[in-house]
Amino acid sequence: MSEKRSSFTGKIGFILAAAGSAVGLGNIWRFPYLAAKYGGGIFLLVYVLLALTFGFALMCAEIAIGRKTGKSAIGAFHDLNKKYTFIGVLASAVPIIILPYYAVIGGWVTKYITVFVSGQGAAAADGSYFGGFVSQSVEPLVFFLIFMAVTALIVLFGVEKGIEKVSKFMMPLLVVMTIGIVIYVLCQPGIGAGVKAYLVPDFASITATSLTKTILGAMGQLFYSMSLAMGIMITYGSYMKKEDHIEKSVHQIELFDTGIAILAGLMIVPAATVFGGGIEKPGPGLMFSALPVVFDKMPGGHIVGAVFFILVLFAALTSSISLMETIVSIFCDKFGWNRKVTCLVVFLGCLALGVPSSLGFGLWSHILPLGMDLLTFFDFISNSVMMPIVALLTCLFIGFVIKPVTLVEEIEQSGRFKLKKLFTVVIKYVAPICIVLILISSVLDAFGLFKI
Repeated sequence: MSEKRSSFTGKIGFILAAAGSAVGLGNIWRFPYLAAKYGGGIFLLVYVLLALTFGFALMCAEIAIGRKTGKSAIGAFHDLNKKYTFIGVLASAVPIIILPYYAVIGGWVTKYITVFVSGQGAAAADGSYFGGFVSQSVEPLVFFLIFMAVTALIVLFGVEKGIEKVSKFMMPLLVVMTIGIVIYVLCQPGIGAGVKAYLVPDFASITATSLTKTILGAMGQLFYSMSLAMGIMITYGSYMKKEDHIEKSVHQIELFDTGIAILAGLMIVPAATVFGGGIEKPGPGLMFSALPVVFDKMPGGHIVGAVFFILVLFAALTSSISLMETIVSIFCDKFGWNRKVTCLVVFLGCLALGVPSSLGFGLWSHILPLGMDLLTFFDFISNSVMMPIVALLTCLFIGFVIKPVTLVEEIEQSGRFKLKKLFTVVIKYVAPICIVLILISSVLDAFGLFKI
């Protein structure tokens, strides 16, 4: 017999947990890179506009689906129209693919905390340090296990006592640490040039091609950043109380997510410009290779580095918690297992699936599907292929099968839906076109045919 479904205690718990899911590594290692690449202020403006329209509509839709059905992705789509259960299955596959390799990266973050806290930050600034670490067979697996165990322990305690309590602690602290590092960076001599490069739009460099790439890059970032098209917001929506206002909650989640992303850019781009010569690429190369060099050259950098990686750990944990909770919820709903058994099964499964990503830089580095290391391959399949497909199918399902009015009615249970016309137009017409463009450009970018 299945357990009674859990719920968040109130609006604040839901918002902080959902914001914690949205705020992750994508905000910290991808957003600053894209902002620096696409003219700073221009990218920021485009991203904010897309978040308030494109991202807003998709997040409202997923949360409303979850709250209306009270189930995770598979059960939710089945209840709305059983012929389209396959959309829920595809959405559920995304976190199952992402969590193992995400936890591997979380293990790397955990390792770097020990490096900086122990005063060895200068060693991490050596160009060969990161490559030497990830190419080992045992140590990365140990830190991967630690990170995954912490994630599982929090999820084991449930929605209210685990996820909500941790989110209420971590999210405010994450904001405080981010603001603290930003203030410190902005006080450094000569930092003005870096701030200008990040915030001031370079209108002179805008062309039709560059603007197109900026828009595509910003739309793609929304998927990374807002936990869309992976069943997370459907799951969290299923824990939301009927009296909590979905529209207002989404605005507040967006404020958290976009605010942290912009602050992350203000923390990284000016410092990297002044102390590190700029940002060359996103991903592990930025966080684990370039930034340690920046911290090493910055006054008091060993302390800033330690605080920074603790901040990154919190961001990674809040996202990994949401990924694992989504998977646990799927299995609980599908098979009626209790939370303890499900957490153990998911934990062991993620450990097994994460091993290839961890060993893909060392023992299994010769395995290169589509010319990519294993971690990058899993990231490409989940983020660049599956997530756009799930989002497209979800929009078409809402727009032309159950109709937007079905979710508008759910959203209006807790108050007036002020932007329901925008929601309807975006879901039916704007989002599908944008998502197809994201999918095509992401695949072409991965094969070097069209660089975003």
